[in-house]
Amino acid sequence: MTETAVSADAGDSPSVNGRPLSAAASLDDDVLDSIAQRVLWLSTAMIDAANRGRPNASGVKAGGHQASSASMAGIMTSLWFSELTREDRVSVKPHASPVLHSINYLLGELDESYMSRLREKGGLQSYPSRTKDPDTVDFSTGSVGIGATAPAWAALSHRYLRDQFPDIPKGGRFISLLGDAELDEGAVWEAVTDPAVRQLGELLWIVDLNRQSLDRIIPDVQIQRLQGMFAAADWQVLTCKWGRRIEQLFAARGGEELRRRLEDMPNEEYQRLLRSHPDQLHARLLGASPDPRLAGLLDGVPPLDLAAAIRDLGGHDIGLLLDTYKQVDSSRPTVIFAYTVKGRGLATEGHPNNHAAQLTEAQIRELAQLSGMELEHPWQRFEAGSEEAEACRNAAARLKRPDVVDRPAPQLPAELPWSYKATGSTQAALGRFLSDLLRGAPEAASRVVTLSPDVASSTNLGGWINKTGVWAVGERRDWFADDVERLLKWTEGAQGQHIELGIAEVNLVCLAGELGSTWSRWGQPLIPIATLYDPFVNRALEPWSYGIYAGGQSILVGTPSGVTLAPEGGAHQSINTPSIGLEQPGTVAWEPAFAQDLEWCMLTAMNQIGRPGGSSAYFRLSTRPVDQALARLPQDPALRERRREHAVAGGYRIIQHEPGTEQATLVGVGAVMPEVLEAAARLEALGVRAGVVCLTSPDLVFRSLQDRHSTAGSRRTAIVDALFPAEQRAPIVTVMDGHPHTLAFLAGVRGDRIRNLGVTEFGQSSSLEDAYKIHGIDVDSIVRAAADLTGL
Repeated sequence: MTETAVSADAGDSPSVNGRPLSAAASLDDDVLDSIAQRVLWLSTAMIDAANRGRPNASGVKAGGHQASSASMAGIMTSLWFSELTREDRVSVKPHASPVLHSINYLLGELDESYMSRLREKGGLQSYPSRTKDPDTVDFSTGSVGIGATAPAWAALSHRYLRDQFPDIPKGGRFISLLGDAELDEGAVWEAVTDPAVRQLGELLWIVDLNRQSLDRIIPDVQIQRLQGMFAAADWQVLTCKWGRRIEQLFAARGGEELRRRLEDMPNEEYQRLLRSHPDQLHARLLGASPDPRLAGLLDGVPPLDLAAAIRDLGGHDIGLLLDTYKQVDSSRPTVIFAYTVKGRGLATEGHPNNHAAQLTEAQIRELAQLSGMELEHPWQRFEAGSEEAEACRNAAARLKRPDVVDRPAPQLPAELPWSYKATGSTQAALGRFLSDLLRGAPEAASRVVTLSPDVASSTNLGGWINKTGVWAVGERRDWFADDVERLLKWTEGAQGQHIELGIAEVNLVCLAGELGSTWSRWGQPLIPIATLYDPFVNRALEPWSYGIYAGGQSILVGTPSGVTLAPEGGAHQSINTPSIGLEQPGTVAWEPAFAQDLEWCMLTAMNQIGRPGGSSAYFRLSTRPVDQALARLPQDPALRERRREHAVAGGYRIIQHEPGTEQATLVGVGAVMPEVLEAAARLEALGVRAGVVCLTSPDLVFRSLQDRHSTAGSRRTAIVDALFPAEQRAPIVTVMDGHPHTLAFLAGVRGDRIRNLGVTEFGQSSSLEDAYKIHGIDVDSIVRAAADLTGL
């Protein structure tokens, strides 16, 4: 919706909106309520400053979510100022980012200048960002539902890290603060039901149950269903529904009738009560058939007190929240459903269209007065010497974390001293490479953790798993240990280096991202390598991208790729994944054709994991056996090293002609290189001299082309000029087992005419030869394309 103001009804009087956020029962509650009110003010004023208080020549709204922040003020105050320790890690729902920054400001962690710079260049991000915000943010949460699950995978990563490195200190709790609408996301339930998550007693989720999403009010029956789903997954389920003020009414004569009336009414009716004038509440609560006992109770409650009572939900009662935290069972994950009012304490409180609504100037001035603040001086901290200031000082000291001791990831060698079979696939080479890494670079290999969604054996991780074992939360008996015919040893325990998940690619990449963040969280770098079927990369794309944005560095291996796995048909064939790899920020995409290329590129990628300024990697591999002699690997050490340098820069020449004599340039990627080389031989027989370029990374070659015009300059520009020298202009034919537009940029290298061959349609079950013919990436298609361009 457009972020316009929602007008307050007549019933939204200052006496109602200005009440404390919880029913104070002690001095501590009074202080926490006062802090919560200041947090409410700061977060609301921060959004107001980004919208009304900032010049806006473009007319594009700054945005922000005052109502969504308001419903979290009490919950987050209870945590930061009374409950959390420095070891705890918290994921904050995206729309409550102003609350997080307001708390960090009160803790002295954020300079005042940032308070007016929400959603501004160089200022505070729209949603919590672990890598881009200036203050402490434990998890980036802009992707709805994905950030909510991140603490589960961080907890699992911390457990794994402690098993591998005993010097890692014991962790705290891993907490998710999420909105009830986020529970519509499938990623949430994939995480909730994962067997490994069930054992994470350090995991705590708190659901801000304001029963409103962007467009609608959520039915109460849905809440009951959600609670049952968590319980069925063996989570502890706790509920904070009513605050202590209204519980006193429930205990009085007629109180049970009041409880039943409130709990039986639809959520829509309850929300309408919040928008009603206090004088109307008596009649609305009695309804068409008044209960005498309920009438007797309500007759004795003044309208303003009744208005305050029906708003007294558990998620705003700080004392009740603190008591609830004490009930958490540390032997299994826990979810707390905290009932709240969206927009609590604002003039837009409970309005069905308040999601992105902004307070008017009059409304925010009213809030300032109720909060003891001034709109002209909005960023005042608590007065020195006050109980609130002391509480902030104590919380800041309690939550201050020691600096992370940086333990650099071990440097990997440029290559390993062993060769590969004469014929083999890049997928098979991955398994061989990992096994060789254990003896060729044992220190680096100890940092490697592989993971897969029930496809470990079919992605060639069997040899690695046999040597390293499978990691699990706690030791498990291997009932097949005495089976002499078993090829894959599935021994599970605390020292294993492979993690197996269920068939849930979202979980896989989320865990890979958190394993790839341990270097910055706890100072111990890991090298996560996740394997999945390449057609399912699309399914995992958003959480994979989220993990990279959040600072997680990992290697994703998609295999088998393309239509090369021909008999599997269209459902298991990937077309657009090369483009995904090329376009994904923070990632280098690779598609090596030969085993030695895979080794060189993988070692290069691993050297970029677990370090400041590092990057993730995506490998697209194949099950097609390829004659390794086709690579024409130089035997001379100097020329071999040059080949390696070119391979890790993005590609190399297999066939090179004298300057000015090349009539066509064939460019291949990955598994199609045998067809490219055969086509070059046929063209030679027809009198056309064709050079052959093998790209290991179209991604890096594209960056090389882009860097030509960079004012900063880059050594990477050399590879595009080495592959396509200006003096060797010739028509180009590109071939890949993926969408052809991935390589269309090569036309801009020298301005050559170009024909891009690739896969643009869904495939079907067939032989490999037939699949290549169907999609026009067979030898005949390559020869015809080159002939058309050269006028043969």
